[in-house]
Amino acid sequence: MKLKCLSIALLALTTLAASAQTKKTAIAATTAVPRPKLVVGIVVDQMRWDYLYRYYSRYQSNGFKRLLNEGFSCDNTNLDYIPTVTAAGHTCIYTGTVPAIHGIAGNDFIIQATGQSMYCTEDATVKTVGSTSVAGQMSPRNLLTTTVTDELRLATNFKAKVIGISLKDRGGILPAGHSANAAYWFDDATGNWITSTYYMNSLPAWVNNFNQQKNAEKYLKQDWNTLYPVNTYDQSTEDNSPRYEGKPKGADAPTMPVKTSAMYAKDYGAIRTTPYGNSITLDLAKEAIENEKLGKNTVTDFLALSLSSTDYIGHQYGINAVETEDTYLRLDRDLASFFTYLDNTVGKGNYTVFLTADHGAAHNPTFLTDHNIPAGMWNEAAAKNELNKQLLGKYKADSLVLSLMNYQVNFNYSAINRLHLDETELKNDCIKYLEKQPAIAFAVDMKKAADASIPVALRTRIVNGYNADRSGSVQIVLKPGWFSGHGSTGTTHGTWNPYDTHIPLVFMGWGIPHGHTNASIHMTDIAPTVAALLHIQTPNGTIGLPIVEIVR
Repeated sequence: MKLKCLSIALLALTTLAASAQTKKTAIAATTAVPRPKLVVGIVVDQMRWDYLYRYYSRYQSNGFKRLLNEGFSCDNTNLDYIPTVTAAGHTCIYTGTVPAIHGIAGNDFIIQATGQSMYCTEDATVKTVGSTSVAGQMSPRNLLTTTVTDELRLATNFKAKVIGISLKDRGGILPAGHSANAAYWFDDATGNWITSTYYMNSLPAWVNNFNQQKNAEKYLKQDWNTLYPVNTYDQSTEDNSPRYEGKPKGADAPTMPVKTSAMYAKDYGAIRTTPYGNSITLDLAKEAIENEKLGKNTVTDFLALSLSSTDYIGHQYGINAVETEDTYLRLDRDLASFFTYLDNTVGKGNYTVFLTADHGAAHNPTFLTDHNIPAGMWNEAAAKNELNKQLLGKYKADSLVLSLMNYQVNFNYSAINRLHLDETELKNDCIKYLEKQPAIAFAVDMKKAADASIPVALRTRIVNGYNADRSGSVQIVLKPGWFSGHGSTGTTHGTWNPYDTHIPLVFMGWGIPHGHTNASIHMTDIAPTVAALLHIQTPNGTIGLPIVEIVR
């Protein structure tokens, strides 16, 4: 009996031990934090939110429609600041913060202490890699905060690979962050993809091989024809109007087809103002995934893509053009091909992708006034000259205003300090003059913006966009429908209005539920949402919050 009891006890102990070991093994198996193998961020430069639906009926099932039908769309996503330009937008997306903190106060801005004009990514301490041109003298050194891509590198002890790719240097460099493995951009002089010595001293073999294929030349030799008969396009009734659209170099009118085959020999940059610029960017992205083995790492990798041709085409042709419509139909096909490529290489369900934009775009003012909608062009150069003339009369000093860049009054502090002028009085004189101009709704002292007698939404955007070291002293707010800095054809952006600030934001893939929300989402919420999905720290200047409907 004792032996039987002992046997039962030993069996029980053995069972308990086995059960404990099973539980221990199960716990060990779940200690790895679930993450996607690859995150792909796609910024479609100058994509208005309504483009998701404006051309929806002609999109394929696997491009934009796949994003909407499988992913989660945030239909009320807006920028938090002004000016709404490419560099600030890309930086905001990846830092979760605004120019007041991240420091990229425009594509170009003025260092207030010196009066020096600074391009957002310029860096004279580095050299071009992949070309003899100066187009590679760029880096992220002007960026003052980390990006979500930096935080991924930090969280993985730099095991995660991060690569940025864009036709524009700023579109590849700023999203990739300070610690990226690489960023690549397009060189107009050679048609090559290049980088700088900030990242490496020579191009990888796979980039050299890609460059040797002369892909830009191959695309441009095809000319640019519409995908479908031109009379089937929604915008065909407004097409070919020189009143609204800019004509390509060497062309007599803004008409399709565009003879790109005659353009590339003079300048490979012609590809920027064609849909082929997006195609070649995604071609290089596929090569990066394959050759850098992105998504095959032991940790999550990150590919930051910016598709720039939509911006160049928008600037030239405007919103209501067959060229713009055709660009999005072609981009839809390119995205479908790219998503299929990701399915086949990284594996469907193994990657997370988000698609958004850095800003939108306005209707052409002439187009609006032709349809009885208030709009107009503000002559920035003439306004600066007249303002300086007014100030000269009172202060007996010339050129007290250096620039009205970014819709801001940038003062000549060298002259102001030398002459011991009262800056407050000077600002007040500028504001009084500007407020009387027919195109201007408000002129606001940047340091007093929080208390200005203007709508709260405008106050917030001015405060968020004001970087004391890199922004002007007075913010100029134009009336709706008005803009400056561009010719009478095509379009531009840069203002607080919904056409410039309302952007698409769609997540799809690993960890993403299907659905949509009309809740108010800020551009600054994108980076913390990605960080929450990856279970990593948010960038160190973040003011946004994770989008609860996605990370729930």
